[in-house]
Amino acid sequence: MKKMNRTLLVIGIIFIAFNLRPALTSVGPLIGFIRTDLGISNGTAGFITTLPLLSFAIISVLAPRISRTYGNERTIFFGLFILFIGIIIRSLGYIPTVFLGTLLIGVGIAVGNVLLPSLVKLKFPDKVGIMTSTYTTALSTFAALGSGIIVPLAQGMSLGWKAALASWAVIAVIAMIIWFPQLRETSVRKPVENIPSGNKGLWSSALAWQVTFFIGLQSFLFYCTIAWLPAILESHGMSLTLAGWILSIMQLAGLPATFMTPVIAERFRHQKGIVLFLGILHLVGLFGLIYIGNTILLIAAVICIGVAQSASFSLALTFIGLRTTDAKQAANLSGMSQSIGYLLAAIGPSLIGYLFDQTHSWTIPLFVLAIINVMLTVAGIGAGRNQYVFREPLKKIS
Repeated sequence: MKKMNRTLLVIGIIFIAFNLRPALTSVGPLIGFIRTDLGISNGTAGFITTLPLLSFAIISVLAPRISRTYGNERTIFFGLFILFIGIIIRSLGYIPTVFLGTLLIGVGIAVGNVLLPSLVKLKFPDKVGIMTSTYTTALSTFAALGSGIIVPLAQGMSLGWKAALASWAVIAVIAMIIWFPQLRETSVRKPVENIPSGNKGLWSSALAWQVTFFIGLQSFLFYCTIAWLPAILESHGMSLTLAGWILSIMQLAGLPATFMTPVIAERFRHQKGIVLFLGILHLVGLFGLIYIGNTILLIAAVICIGVAQSASFSLALTFIGLRTTDAKQAANLSGMSQSIGYLLAAIGPSLIGYLFDQTHSWTIPLFVLAIINVMLTVAGIGAGRNQYVFREPLKKIS
């Protein structure tokens, strides 16, 4: 029975991960239909993709506090329910409901984003790497799937954008059903003696800030790439359709790296070498976008970026488990790092777009991304140290 419960827990974590991106990544390909149908401007339509990131930033701080009262399991279930309600409200198709639903979707996803690393740390303390690999790969797979199948659903099956976006509610319901047995568990734990698990000590920890900046700058680069890579490739003479397919290839090419990186990272005493390799790989891809005009070589450069970003994403979440001593610390570090991280992510696409508007060239924006990548590497080398966010040894409780 115990083995069966553990298997059901793993399946539940995977299905929660399935829900943490497609409701967002499926909006981009439909944004033109949404804008035309609602009669809104491009700027207003763009805010639909920014609003969830702002929700992430706020809820990422609050989610650990809520989980301390109600437990990870119940808080995650509540997040899934809010996500489901948000998907339904957004799909009603009126301007106020689109923005309200999008806001609720961001809230629901943020809860899962923050608490899954803590749950993994609590339930699988000796398997943080493989479990992080499992759920981040599930998350990334459905993120790419969301971008790829939404237009065929809306146009090919004649569902329209409202029903197509509403279809993600089915995955949320399935996840809630699978997760329901976990509500018998209440992972509300007393803090370990002599370990400052609270936020006050965390925000004064240099290592916690290095993990935070690694997650934040990784998010900055990812969302800038998702927003502007098709336009960058189009400037090299590609059709927008081909550029969109290359964006999908980039995400799919990174899936093996998403899975393998946490497994490899857990085997080493520190992860500085991994961070340095990923930083160099990312730089190669960025400079390829600046200086290469050949289509095949451009695709190779984009794949370098995809592998580096995917590996950095799963490594960032692995750091939360590796650099903390207990589940409460993991929840607090997850909340701190993702809150600031998504604030940086929300700034990134607008900043890069502004630089392009001022220079009418992608060279300066890409150099800025290269500088951000160097900063990411420096933060990651610090975050990769073989230490905890608090240096005190973990004291056993009898």
